[in-house]
Amino acid sequence: MTCSFWSGRRVLVTGATGFVGSWLVQALVDAGSDVVCLVRDRLPGSWLVRSGYIDRVTVVAGVLRDYATLERVLGEYEIETVFHLAAQAIVGTADRFPLGTLEANVRGTWNVLEAARVRRDTVRRVVIASTGKAYGEQPVLPHTEEMPLQGRQIYAVSKSCADLIAQAYYHTYGLPVGIARFGNLFGGGDLNFNRIVPGTIRAALAGERPVLRSDGSLTRDYLYVKDAVRGYLALARALDDPCLHGEAFNFGTGRPVSVRELVDTVCRMCGRPDLQPVVLAKAARETPRQWLSSEKAERVLAWRPRWTLEEGLYETIAWYKAHLGTLVDRGT
Repeated sequence: MTCSFWSGRRVLVTGATGFVGSWLVQALVDAGSDVVCLVRDRLPGSWLVRSGYIDRVTVVAGVLRDYATLERVLGEYEIETVFHLAAQAIVGTADRFPLGTLEANVRGTWNVLEAARVRRDTVRRVVIASTGKAYGEQPVLPHTEEMPLQGRQIYAVSKSCADLIAQAYYHTYGLPVGIARFGNLFGGGDLNFNRIVPGTIRAALAGERPVLRSDGSLTRDYLYVKDAVRGYLALARALDDPCLHGEAFNFGTGRPVSVRELVDTVCRMCGRPDLQPVVLAKAARETPRQWLSSEKAERVLAWRPRWTLEEGLYETIAWYKAHLGTLVDRGT
């Protein structure tokens, strides 16, 4: 990322008060962008709020299902770049509330895309946040971009659908859209403590045994949030090349670890290697092994992760040590 590219550009970020959205907005503001954030709820614990960056952006109150607001924002603020991150991202919540999940993740995405299509006079690039879970279970690992999208559970299906709809808007209308598929993301500012990294950090810092919903054997690719932000920015910038419109890119480390390995690493780095997790072994319908190949992103976007798992965890643990006492638990 260079400040010269983003300086003065008008950018819309949906999901700006979320975990990843907060870090993306911070990077854009620091690079000189004129950022507009569509915000449903002002969350006091959000890093966007706590860091003070919310006072350096234009905030529009609204929801994804309100198409008129989306189109108005794109037109009124002459938005050039759209980062669509807003979604129901918690798998357990998605299973319990399927209607709201599909409304946010599927309808919300087509509303953003349609508003961008109508406002093509100013919109030059649209980046859609997807996930490796959109691939579902595949017989071959790691997942590559040419594999079919075949999510089976509510969250994964919602992301498969949103991903395919984004591709349809390119193939049907020529919309300059790019799709970012990430592995499991972690970093400071994640208030959903039912996720394995923040939940384990909070437990370890309190001297409590972390809880594993699975048996600990699930294998995943864990990517530090700052590397994810770099991926978003690299993809958006690359959309100046029409040959990349409609393309999807995986972003991961290519170095999967088991949940148990991750938990043991976090406890050790928190100074509590003695803590043994409580293993519930109740995680249902989870894909046993899942990780991504980032070869395409490395080759086309010149992106590769800068932080190792341990380096990312070091910064993440430091963030929670500094802020944990005043955080509001948004987990369910």
